[in-house]
Amino acid sequence: MTERLLQFIWQFQYFNKSELTTSEGEAVQIIFPGQFNSNQGPDFSDAKIKIGHEIWAGNVELHFKTSDWKKHRHHKDSNYNNVILHVVWEDDEAGPANVPTFPLRERVSKILLERYEELMNAGGFIACENTVHNVRDLIWKSWKERLLVERLVRKSELVVAYLQQSNFHWEETFWWLLARNFGMTVNADAFEAMARSIPLNILSKHKAQIHQLEALLLGQSGLLKGIFDEDYPVMLQKEYQFFKKKYDFKPIQLPVFFLRMRPGNFPSIRLAQLAITDVEIMRDGEWVAIIV
Repeated sequence: MTERLLQFIWQFQYFNKSELTTSEGEAVQIIFPGQFNSNQGPDFSDAKIKIGHEIWAGNVELHFKTSDWKKHRHHKDSNYNNVILHVVWEDDEAGPANVPTFPLRERVSKILLERYEELMNAGGFIACENTVHNVRDLIWKSWKERLLVERLVRKSELVVAYLQQSNFHWEETFWWLLARNFGMTVNADAFEAMARSIPLNILSKHKAQIHQLEALLLGQSGLLKGIFDEDYPVMLQKEYQFFKKKYDFKPIQLPVFFLRMRPGNFPSIRLAQLAITDVEIMRDGEWVAIIV
């Protein structure tokens, strides 16, 4: 058993789900297992699980053994404060306080584990190369067309939802989506929250000063905290403190992540690029009327 296999089993719920209980004896109902997170923080986010008589929303962390929680020092990491369930393969000791433990070992089919071993030990170019030819052309074509349609529907539904939230303000919606996409997969939620925290009319007041835009974007993202030695970040920090008091801004509470990223994708660099993009868009009326 590997931790990645355990994550796969949890993600697709490949285990016996009848009469689920925690190690403490509380009944468990998995409403939504969460979104898989391959970056910093818990393994799954935005899960929704009923434990006992209460429905909890939060993160799920997976380990081979319950004792791995302390070995990995999660009890000292604030990123794990919102974990609502600790899923383990082997429950070898008492789990973290206030986080129910859910063991899986006795609920997973041995056939599944044997199939996993077979695929992992396959010597071909891809593990399924000896069976994939059995899939008919019609199924391949239908599957690809369905992926395309589902992608377009998902994206259009997101835009419509944002429009409703902004009271059908197209420019504000564009600003939210632009920032979200600059955050890419890892920091998309944090960048969107930052964009929502800075109204477009305030952004437009500072379009002629790139350093002011950077101060607003970096400051609202929580990246101008602490003590800096270089002149430029010190200047940005002072600018942000002024604007924070002037506009009564509060930095977002979502963390931004640097782990497992190339330097070009660091959130600090992406926000600086976003500030430059805002200036170009706000100066060029032919792009989109982001500022009226």
